[in-house]
Amino acid sequence: MDTGESLANLSAAIDLLRGDLLAAERAARLDERGLHPAHRLGAANLVHYLALRRHDIRELQAQLARLGLSSLGRAEAHVLASVEQVGAVLAALAAGRSLAPPDHPAAVTYDEGRLRLERNAEAALGPEPAGRTTRILVTLPSAAAVEPGLAAELIARGMDCARINCAHDGPAAWAAMVANVRAAASAAGRPCPIEMDLGGPKLRTAGLDSQPGVVKVRPARDRFGRVTAPGELWLLPAGGQAPAPEAAWIPVPGAWLAGLRRGDQIRLRDARGKRRQLHVAEVAAGRARLETESTAYLVEGTELGAAHGACAVAALPPATRPLVLRAGDRLTLAAAGSGPRRIGCTLPEVIDDLRPGQRVWFDDGKIGCVVVSGRPGEAELEVTAAARAGTRLRAEKGINLPDTDIDIAAVTPQDEAVLPFVAAHADLVGLSFVRRAADIRGLQERLARLGAAQVGLVLKIETAEAFTRLPELMLAAMADARVAVMIARGDLAVECGWERLAEVQEEILWLAESAHLPVIWATQVLDTLARTGQPSRAEITDAAMSQRAECVMLNKGPYILTAVATLDDILCRMSGHQEKKSARLRQLQSWPSAWAPP
Repeated sequence: MDTGESLANLSAAIDLLRGDLLAAERAARLDERGLHPAHRLGAANLVHYLALRRHDIRELQAQLARLGLSSLGRAEAHVLASVEQVGAVLAALAAGRSLAPPDHPAAVTYDEGRLRLERNAEAALGPEPAGRTTRILVTLPSAAAVEPGLAAELIARGMDCARINCAHDGPAAWAAMVANVRAAASAAGRPCPIEMDLGGPKLRTAGLDSQPGVVKVRPARDRFGRVTAPGELWLLPAGGQAPAPEAAWIPVPGAWLAGLRRGDQIRLRDARGKRRQLHVAEVAAGRARLETESTAYLVEGTELGAAHGACAVAALPPATRPLVLRAGDRLTLAAAGSGPRRIGCTLPEVIDDLRPGQRVWFDDGKIGCVVVSGRPGEAELEVTAAARAGTRLRAEKGINLPDTDIDIAAVTPQDEAVLPFVAAHADLVGLSFVRRAADIRGLQERLARLGAAQVGLVLKIETAEAFTRLPELMLAAMADARVAVMIARGDLAVECGWERLAEVQEEILWLAESAHLPVIWATQVLDTLARTGQPSRAEITDAAMSQRAECVMLNKGPYILTAVATLDDILCRMSGHQEKKSARLRQLQSWPSAWAPP
């Protein structure tokens, strides 16, 4: 094939692509979708990108590369402009003339696509920080409500946005967190937007057999048995809110608790009869934090002695007896537990949606099952994946149904109750377990009724259904001016399969860029570092890859300040090397004199 014929074939292929892009835009009927003006061009570009990716253009890419032409592999933010520019270059080469601009004005040019994404990211997540292109979003620990200096220190270390998880704490603690973040941001002279996540319809296990509650307090020790960090125990008044899901706590009479002072010593004989002494390290917000360098077990009725008198530990929440499951075991998922091979579900209405052959995962994928049969209110499961010695399944563990179309609204009654607070205090609201465009429209209508239409929306993509419907979800969200997409990689990995997570997160990045919407890269970023103070090698690489998103989320942990500073350093370094999936080709610093001419 001669060069002229090759150029003609390539031109025909590009013309076909261009025609498909424009036809897809007409079919999408974007003018009827109520899009916010800020997102009209982004929505068109999203449609163009999906139309482009319906084609397998690998061979076309290779032929363009042989001619030294720019490929379409980085066209996400400006699809039609890229296709038309390649067509114009091919036409100029075939005619032996200089390059002229395409006749049809592009919907979004190369520079405009990048600028629109930057503007949308700033509108939703705040201004781009100095030294890096990616923002840091930090999930606030409960301590942020009672320690005003913590928010200031997080901002000083590099936090750009703060996240409050409405599944934990309560309005009083949230209000204190918001006030502390606002004050710290004002003192630092820069904004720090606050995102509040709605809990959503999270499926969890329930209904296991119970046994008397026991609270274990244990210090951290090194391999020689030396204490490296004291054990912590919180004292709360009866009915008080636990400071964090993982915290050890016991209820005590409020009058006795009010008499404690920092530095007091608490004496007790634990459930084993061991004498123990705990030190009052902190008293604030109607609760006290104790520290100990000895392991202690406390139960209801354990007597606590202090200088101002004694009291007994009040009733503890009963503990549940876990199920131990192995591959081949049968398990009944039911509206109500309990039994040796029976477990309940916090949203029992989904059980009737299960069909034979569909997968069911428990506890972040630790236990895999398949549905064998069903009857009203119950489903018989067979365990297909578990540890050889058996895996324990406890109450309050997550349930994932990746093959099941669940008909449950994303905004629960509990979310409805907290939404007025969120509308009054948050800059962004995270919609958890979104599955349908109707979920988004419902939240938008609720916010409008609360006079909070200006509150931005974060689509948390954490189910297979949400991933499959992502284009429609994004178009529905783009009725708002401020929109972001969160890759919630924890549930998403279980739903879509661990082996597919890398591909899924890439596709979400590409699709969001095509719509000019910022992405929040979330779940287990520097998780080991935040929890233990020492990162794993794999999570350092993951943090470096996260720089391609507009924002990265860190979860709380004892070493969260270190994690924020480390992530700031990594993102600053990587910002000089890559922009989205393109290498920026900054001068290498590592080998400045290798074979350099004299």
